[in-house]
Amino acid sequence: MTKILILVGPTGTGKTAIGIELCQLLNGEIISADSMQIYKGCDVVTAKATPQERAHAPHHLIDICDPRETYSAARWAQDAQNAIDDIESRGKVPIIVGGTGFYINALLHPEKLAAAPPNAQLRAELENEAQNNGAQWLHDKLKTLDQNAAARLHPNDTKRILRAIEVAVSDQGSVVGSQPPASSFQPVIFGLNLSREKLYERLNNRVDKMLTDGALDELKTLLACGVPREAPALQGVGYRQLLPVLDDQTRLPEAIELWKRDTRRYAKRQMTWFRHQLPLQWLEINETSAPEEVARRIIELQNNLGC
Repeated sequence: MTKILILVGPTGTGKTAIGIELCQLLNGEIISADSMQIYKGCDVVTAKATPQERAHAPHHLIDICDPRETYSAARWAQDAQNAIDDIESRGKVPIIVGGTGFYINALLHPEKLAAAPPNAQLRAELENEAQNNGAQWLHDKLKTLDQNAAARLHPNDTKRILRAIEVAVSDQGSVVGSQPPASSFQPVIFGLNLSREKLYERLNNRVDKMLTDGALDELKTLLACGVPREAPALQGVGYRQLLPVLDDQTRLPEAIELWKRDTRRYAKRQMTWFRHQLPLQWLEINETSAPEEVARRIIELQNNLGC
């Protein structure tokens, strides 16, 4: 089995900077596991690695999709596998870094996706119910089937909720898949854990900085380029809260508070999901932890594990 290093953690814990340090120390390249950074033109709001940061460590699976495009965990898993093969063929070390746990699970547990092919009839029924009863009804439905999946998904993320219900129903035996493929990886997974108080403070400050760095202008540019408001890329935290501001500038303070609140809630859902779904080792960090220091701790722990 191929041993692979994976770094996860909620948004705002500094994964990008630590991943770059790991690449410097291990002669590696980063494979991004982030469901928003795949989209071209979505840079500020998604906290995408800057060109300067990417000059220090090559990044794969960012800027690979049009903002109007729907992208699945199964597709990411295949793209990640291709990136791993490419990186290793050049004598480099692949390092997966990101906060979209469902993507990582799809790579490590392909049998879950294989057992749950798209179910058009089920989707039609669920979409009809959601249209009549609202998005919250769909989220509540998922909660009865898979509480962990419901915890990581926002109630308005209809596309992923539908897919999670398909997988949950399949796990219960309603959909029978063929013999599932086996994972070819032996993962070594580290999770970054910052105290809730400090993380929330960091997230609030980051939203302010994103606004200063041009988040609203970025959204306007995307729309001016023909990206519709209902596009998949614009359903993410940040864009969704800013959209009403384009119609009424007086709603900006409200939008900022909603953005901060929903970012905090998203980070909490991520932590819940990581704790229940991935076999990882937690690394306690604080606001003064230097990325290089954390990277060296990860390498030391990895060596102690014999990996």
